[in-house]
This record gives sequence, structure tokens and C-alpha cells, in this order.
Amino acid sequence: MKIICTVTTDLNFDQRMARICSSLHSFGHDVELVGREKSDSNPILNKDYKQTRLKCFFEKGKLFYLEYNIRLFFYLLRQKTDVVCSCDLDTILPGVLKKRFHKTRLVYDAHEYFSEMEEVVSRPMIRRVWKKVEAVSVPKTDLCYTVSKSYADLFKKEYGKNFGVIRNVTSLDTSRKKEKKEKYILYQGAVNHGRGLHSLIKSMPFIDCQLVICGNGDVYEELKALVQTLGLKEKVNFTGYLEPAELKHYTINAYIGITLFTNQGMSNQYSLANRFFDYLHAGVPQLAMNYPEYRRFNEEFEVASLIDNVNEVAITSSLNHLLKNESHYERLRSSALDARLKHNWQSDERKLESLYASLSS
Repeated sequence: MKIICTVTTDLNFDQRMARICSSLHSFGHDVELVGREKSDSNPILNKDYKQTRLKCFFEKGKLFYLEYNIRLFFYLLRQKTDVVCSCDLDTILPGVLKKRFHKTRLVYDAHEYFSEMEEVVSRPMIRRVWKKVEAVSVPKTDLCYTVSKSYADLFKKEYGKNFGVIRNVTSLDTSRKKEKKEKYILYQGAVNHGRGLHSLIKSMPFIDCQLVICGNGDVYEELKALVQTLGLKEKVNFTGYLEPAELKHYTINAYIGITLFTNQGMSNQYSLANRFFDYLHAGVPQLAMNYPEYRRFNEEFEVASLIDNVNEVAITSSLNHLLKNESHYERLRSSALDARLKHNWQSDERKLESLYASLSS
């Protein structure tokens, strides 16, 4: 089948879509990934599938989403394709219209519970808009899948549709080894509201370790200013966005990983982040939330110290325990290395193949 996947990212840093599109290509499909071109975008990394970027005048806010969806709709209208895979609600309306006009099949890949994201639920009018988009679009899809069982259960309850589960798991690669370097705590991913980063930085004066933040986002400059105010410039390092190969270097050499989310909105509370699996595959113990998905995983393989709330006291206590209690740290590290043999992309990729095979049956 010809499959066009649509996102609002600039493609280079979207590791989930890189895995999915590469796997779909390996199954014999003709795959294209469509995203956005930003003013600071680097050249597109070479992949084994086609990649297209749409350039917009606006780069954020309501006008960006409006412009991007209009451009995406007209782009899709010109393309011959069997399937449009819309990733999250912010690209689904062009897919719905493409299906209506050209009878293509529509797939919904829900990376988030979009209408329950913190930045959405905190703005009631915006949330009502996305809930309406969700209510209009999701019932029209031919296939749905998402990143966690919790999300799948929530969507099933709300829309009566079955969602497959294709997690953000990392590809198994046991060839990369940790280099002996100084210890550092690592946060990788979107530097946005709801990731507990303000509390993490405020904890750093009481933690004898460096912190590295790999990524960018809405609160990036705000966090840099906080670091300056607290006099932590020598203790907290910001790298900005890194291409996947460089990011892996930071991940494999980290001492502790950070997977924190505030409890604002069900998207945070029922998430299962890709960074959780990236740390796990690198054999890096982590600090994560005592939310359903992380708790369920930790009951099978104890790979993280879990905290109930994002605050400086909990973060400081848990990180210092990991730094100072070597036997506990080694237990988590060993469990993570065992867990990756079972929980990896090679396993979930087979589920992805079955889902798309059902579209052509």
C-alpha cells in the first residue's frame, strides 16, 4: 500500500515515526512521512522512506495549526495514496477530508491523549475545540492505535473503538557500551510544561551531580533563566535538540534518567514515554512517576524509583538515594538490561505489521 503519515514535527527528532515508517517500509509498503519545516530546521536526515516538509509562515500558536492543516489538506489532495496515517489530533482533519473526497483509508496514531494534555486542559475554550475535533474525527477512522494500554482503554470507553497498542519502545541493540565518564543525571525530550523540570532544577542545589537537559520546547528559555537565577550555570547543561545518533551517546552514558510528569490532565497520568524505554535500553536506572503505566511496568521489571508527586522534596530524596545506595542502583540497572530483551521495538513491530495487514484484508 501507499501510506502517507502526517505529523507536526520537523521529522529529524521524531524517533517514534522514524521507527514506524522504517518498519512499514520493510513490510513492503510505499511510505511517506510529511511534517513541517521550521526556520531553524536542519537538512532532513536520509531515511529509507520518502520525507516531505511543509513550510509555514507561522511557527506556533493557533495560526500555525490553522495554516499547517490547510497546507496539509491541499498537499494530501494532490497525492495518490491508499492510507493516510494521522498522528495526533493536530493532523487528523486533513486526513478525514482526504478520506471523504478520495475514499482513502484513515489511520489514527494517538501519541498523546491530546484533548487531555496539560497545555490543553488548562485552557477550557481550546480544550472544547480539540474535544470537538476528536468527537468528529475518531469515529471516521478505519484503524486506531496508541502508545499505552491505559490510553487504549480510555479511548475505547469514550468512543467505543478498539485501539491497538504500539508502544514507544526502543530497538534492541546490545552492541553499544557505556564509556567511563563522570556521573550525570539526564532529561531528554520535549522541554515543555508538565515535565517537572522546574522542580528538578530547584532540587539541584541539594544533589551532588550534574544535570544535562537534551531537547527544546516551550519553557526552554524560562528554565535557562531559572538556572541563572539559582546560580547553577556550572551544574546544569542545556544541549538543545540533538540528532538521534548524538542523543544516544548522552543516553548510554547517563547515570540516572528522568521521566517526570505533573498530574495535570489524563494525558500525563496515563502516559508511557519513549524516554522511559530509551533509558531502560541503555541500562540507566531512572526516576519516574507512580502512575498506572510506570507502576505496571515496574511490577514486572523494577527499573525505576517511583514518586507520587512532582516536588523538590520527593525529587531530592529519590535522586540522592539512587546516587548513594549502590545496591539499589545496581538492582535497577540489572533489571533494566533484562527488561529490554522482552520489551523492544522488534516485538512491537510485529503487532504493527498485523494492524496494517488488516487494512488490506
